[in-house]
Amino acid sequence: MTLLPGPQGSSLRSLYNWLTQPFEYLDECKRLYGDTFTFHLPRLPKMVIFSDPAVVKVVFADPGEAMHGGRFNRSLSAFLGDKSVLMVDGKAHLRKRKLLLPPFQGERMLAYGQVMMDLADEVIDGFPIGEVVAIHQRMSGIALNVIVRNVFGFAPGPKEAGLRQDLSKLLEIMTWPPLLIPFMRVDLGRFSHWGRAQRLLRQCDENLYAELRARRAPGGKRGTDILSLLIDARDEEGQVMSDAELRDELVTLLVAGHETTATALTWALRWLLATPGVEERLRSELAGAGELDPERIQALPYLDAVVRESLRLCPIIPLVGRILQEDVVIGGYRLKRGMGAVCSIYLAQRRPEVYVEPERFWPERFLDKKFTPAEFFPFGGGIRRCIGMAFALFEMKMVLARLLQRTRLQLTPRGSIRPVRRSITLMPSDGLLLRVLERKERG
Repeated sequence: MTLLPGPQGSSLRSLYNWLTQPFEYLDECKRLYGDTFTFHLPRLPKMVIFSDPAVVKVVFADPGEAMHGGRFNRSLSAFLGDKSVLMVDGKAHLRKRKLLLPPFQGERMLAYGQVMMDLADEVIDGFPIGEVVAIHQRMSGIALNVIVRNVFGFAPGPKEAGLRQDLSKLLEIMTWPPLLIPFMRVDLGRFSHWGRAQRLLRQCDENLYAELRARRAPGGKRGTDILSLLIDARDEEGQVMSDAELRDELVTLLVAGHETTATALTWALRWLLATPGVEERLRSELAGAGELDPERIQALPYLDAVVRESLRLCPIIPLVGRILQEDVVIGGYRLKRGMGAVCSIYLAQRRPEVYVEPERFWPERFLDKKFTPAEFFPFGGGIRRCIGMAFALFEMKMVLARLLQRTRLQLTPRGSIRPVRRSITLMPSDGLLLRVLERKERG
């Protein structure tokens, strides 16, 4: 078949729906047009949306020849740089993955884990007992500190505090949803969003390039942080990454790893506090594990199930895609070169034939069954699966364990909680308002 169903009319209308209510828009399109449908956003290729696991598997199986993920992400190059692993395809992408993956694997996670727990403690120490807090802001603080310490390798001190302050301002500006639209990225001076973002980005770049020069210099201090490991990494030809490459990868890790993790933690708290029995079972598991350290926390099955179920029900990013480099047949449709083959994480992870009672938050489903990479893929799939997946899952577990150990939090009855866009991510409305019922001192 060549006739693809989907919304007709102005692409601006699709853009408005996509920016303001992406989950509802995807649900409506599936209800009206079925499993496979299209929509078109201004200045972007027509996107064909799939959610059937059999079709998702086909898209993820492509080795990067007929379908390019870098081209699909190209609109983000203004944020991340054109040398980011998310922007490139083919051999350049495979080279970057091989260089970037080792620091995010194996026993290194355990070393990062204690820092994550300590940084969570610092934020928890400031929780005001009896008061209401927007928890996303607190989770954002933890996630940013984790990146500055574990990824960038900055030790506590004036330099670290200055970088953290600049990055926090930059990230807050760049989460303004209209900046996803290319024609909104116009520098109109220091009072415009894009103008302020560009000035802060240049300031952060100066600090990062200065740090790279200092560490590469003879006798430059190296540590076990991810940046130090990436500076020393060499490809198959013995070449290291250039400063420009490292800069783009660091910004990618910052943008992709900060807001996404903070939002994922916020959704996890939303669901575990709202669902009867979940918090109690999780507290019981933590209490029965003995003295908690990163290795024991990582191994807790119900905590892992809570994290995965939250990512299933409310994926941080609703879809991932590829740009077709040739005419292909996918899911029974003949698609033309230049179109986007897009897998909807949101729709695929709510299919009733895969997930019993898909609208229900039920972590036990991940204890009873192992889902395939085409059924559960909150971090994407195939050769484009997020490099920081293990790091993000690990961080979520460390922070949630600390929160449950030291606090009791309560949802505030202030109306419905709905997804609100912050750039590419979707967070709970109002930053999820929680009342701090109890805060224990550090043990």
